[in-house]
Amino acid sequence: MKLPKISIITAVYNGGKYIEGLMKSIVDQNYSNLELILIDGGSTDNSIEIIEQFNQHVFYWISEPDQGIYDAWNKGIDKATGDWIMFLGCDDILMPEALHKYGDYINGLSHEVDYISSKMKMFDENMNFIRTKGWRWEWPRFLRDMTVAHPGSLHSRALFEKYGKFNIAYKIVGDYEFLLRPRNKLRTAYYDEITVIMREGGASDSWAAIREQYLASTQTGNYSLLHAAANMYYIGSKFYTKKYLRTLGINAYLKK
Repeated sequence: MKLPKISIITAVYNGGKYIEGLMKSIVDQNYSNLELILIDGGSTDNSIEIIEQFNQHVFYWISEPDQGIYDAWNKGIDKATGDWIMFLGCDDILMPEALHKYGDYINGLSHEVDYISSKMKMFDENMNFIRTKGWRWEWPRFLRDMTVAHPGSLHSRALFEKYGKFNIAYKIVGDYEFLLRPRNKLRTAYYDEITVIMREGGASDSWAAIREQYLASTQTGNYSLLHAAANMYYIGSKFYTKKYLRTLGINAYLKK
C-alpha cells in the first residue's frame, strides 16, 4: 500500500546549535513520500550553512524576516503538498522509523481523521530526562489544557482548508488555538508511541504561555471566563511549584 505523503515544516531562527540533529533524524527516516520545508526567520548564526548541507533533502526553504513561529508555519503551509502536515522545532529529534510507523498506522485506519497525535519524550537543555507527554485528545478536557503532544503530530491538509491557518496574533499557543476551532467536532486518532524528543523550555514554558492559553480557550473555545480563570491559576500554581521543585533537584513529573 502506498505510504501517505507527509510534509514536515520547521521554523528556524538562529538554531545552528541544534538543527543538524533534527535534519539527520529526518533524513535517517528513509521515508520515500516526504517533503521537508524549512522557514528561516533571517538567522545570523550558521543555520543557513547547515541547511545548505542538506539541500538535496529539502523540498523548499527560505530565509527572510517573519512575525514569529506561526507566521513561519503559515508560509510553510502555503508550500506544502502533503496529505499530512507535521510541525517540528529546530531542536526536536524525530524518533527512528517514526514516519514509517505513522504511515502504516494511517493506512490501517478504518475511519477518516483530521488530526493524529502521539507521545514525546521531554528533556532539559542538558538532555536530562523530564517526562513523557502526550495523551489522547478528549473534549472538553482539551478545552482546559493542551493535553496532546503537538510536536510530531499530524494534521490533515483538509483541516487547514476548512479552518484556515494559524493566528499570528498568538505568539506561543497558536497551535492550541488552531486545534480549538473545530471544538468537539475534531476527528482524531491517537498513535500510542513516542515519535519525538523535545527540549523543554523557551516561551512555551512560561506564565505568558498560560495566559495566552486562557485567551485562546475563552475567545476560540468559548470556555466560560470564570472557569477559564480558575483553570489558569490552577495551571499556574502547578507551573511555579514544578519550577521550585526543579531548583531542589526534584522532578515533579517523575510519576508521569
